[in-house]
Amino acid sequence: MIEVVSIKFKNRGKAYSFDPRGLTVKTGDKLVVETAKGLELADCCHGNHTVEDTAVVLPLRPVIRLATKDDLRVAEINVKREAEAVEICRQKIAEHGLDMKLVDAECSFEGNKITFFFTSEGRVDFRELVKDLAAIFRTRIELRQIGVRDEAKMVGGIAICGRPYCCGQFLEDFQPVSTKMAKIQSLSLNPTKISGSCGRLMCCLRYEQEAYEELIKKVPKQGAFVETKDGYGTAVQVNLLRQCVKVRLDGDNDDTLHLYKSNELAAVPGGRPHDGEEPPHVLHYVPEPEEPEEKEDEWSLPVVYADDVAAQQSAPAAEEGAEGEKKRSHRRRSRSKAKPVPEVKPAEKAQPRQEPKAKSADKGEKTDKPHGLKPAQKKNKDDRSAKAEEKKPEPAEKAENGKARSGSRRHGKSTVKPVKLEPKPQPQPGAEEPKAPKQGGSSRRRRRGGQRKSGSAEE
Repeated sequence: MIEVVSIKFKNRGKAYSFDPRGLTVKTGDKLVVETAKGLELADCCHGNHTVEDTAVVLPLRPVIRLATKDDLRVAEINVKREAEAVEICRQKIAEHGLDMKLVDAECSFEGNKITFFFTSEGRVDFRELVKDLAAIFRTRIELRQIGVRDEAKMVGGIAICGRPYCCGQFLEDFQPVSTKMAKIQSLSLNPTKISGSCGRLMCCLRYEQEAYEELIKKVPKQGAFVETKDGYGTAVQVNLLRQCVKVRLDGDNDDTLHLYKSNELAAVPGGRPHDGEEPPHVLHYVPEPEEPEEKEDEWSLPVVYADDVAAQQSAPAAEEGAEGEKKRSHRRRSRSKAKPVPEVKPAEKAQPRQEPKAKSADKGEKTDKPHGLKPAQKKNKDDRSAKAEEKKPEPAEKAENGKARSGSRRHGKSTVKPVKLEPKPQPQPGAEEPKAPKQGGSSRRRRRGGQRKSGSAEE
C-alpha cells in the first residue's frame, strides 16, 4: 500500500495520483505539483488515502507545496493572459484564412508556454500562425488539435438528461460507442435523439450494454419461431428488461397475442419448418415454485379497543356456558342410569376398612396390610401363620461365628439374624460332635426372600 492524493487540472475529467511527500492535504485544497511540463497549479479532489502499488504507475510525481497567496495571484494573472491570447489567436486565424476552430488557450503556471487547442476536419498548415503568435507573446507557442469530444469536455455544459456532461465530470477515457448498442437497447435510431452535444453518440449508451447483452441471451429475437407451453407461434414483441415476450400462436384465427415469460418458451433452431415437416421439441418448461404468502405485519393490523374485545369475548363465553351445561346434564343422566349394585350376603360382608400400618425406617422390613383382603383369604392367612409359629425351631448355635442362617434358596437370597454368642463347649474325647438341627421357616418368609419381622442384616 502507498499513500497518494488525487488531483485534477482545472477540475476537468481525469484524476491523477501524486505523492504527498508527508503533507496533509484535504479535498478542495489548491496544490502546486510537478509535471512533465513543469510546475502546475491543480485542485485536490481526494485527500490523503492509500492505494495498492499495482493501482498506480510508479514513480509518482511529487506535490511541491500547498498553494500560497502568491501562487493564487499568479494563477489570476495567467487567466487574464489566456483570455487575451484567445482573442488575438482568433484574429490571426481569420487573417490567414485557416479552416480551424479555436477552443481554448492554456498558459503554464511559470508563464513560459502558451498552448492553443483547436478542432478541424482535416490537417491544417499553421506554421505562419505560430510565427505571428510567438512574435506577439514572446514565449513558446504550441498548437494542439483535439476532437469534438475533447472540445465538449473542455467547454462543459448541460446534457439532454439535465445533468452536466459525463466527460467533464468523471469520465477518464472515451470509450467507443456504436449504433448496435442502441439497437440492442431498443432505442430510436434517430441521430438527434441518441447523439450528444458533441455530435457523437452519447457516452451513456455504454453504461448498460453489458446488462443488455446478458438479458438478450435469455429471450428469443423478435420475429423468431418459438415453442411455448401452449404450442408453436411467432414472437411479435420482446421486452428485455421484464423478460417477457408476446407471441401469436399458430392455432389462433384472430390476432390475439399471448404473453409469456422467458422460461415459458424457447426459440426453435432453424426457424419455421417447411410444409409437412414437424417442428422439433425444444422446450423444457419447469414451473416456478409459488412464493409463500407474506405474513401480515403487526403494525398493519386494525386497532382493536378494550370495549370491542369484551363484546367479542362475551358471546363465545355464553355459547360455551350453554354447551357446558348440556354436557353436565348428560353426565348426570348417564350416572342415574348406571347398573344396580349387587346385594352382599351376610357371610361375605366386607370387614371395615383399617388404616395401614406406618412403614418402618428400615427398608428391609415390610408391614402386613390386612385391609383389602377378603374374609376367606384373611382366615387362611391366620391359619398359616399359626402353624408356622408351632413349627418354628430354636436357633442353632454355630461353632465359628454364632450366626443363624435361614432363607429361601429358590430366590438365591439369604438373611442373617444376629444371636447372642455363648462360650463353645469343649467336646469330650471319644464323643461325637452334636449335629445342629435343620432350620425351618414359614412359607411367608420363603416367598419374601427370608425376611423376618424383627429385621434383616446383610451377609
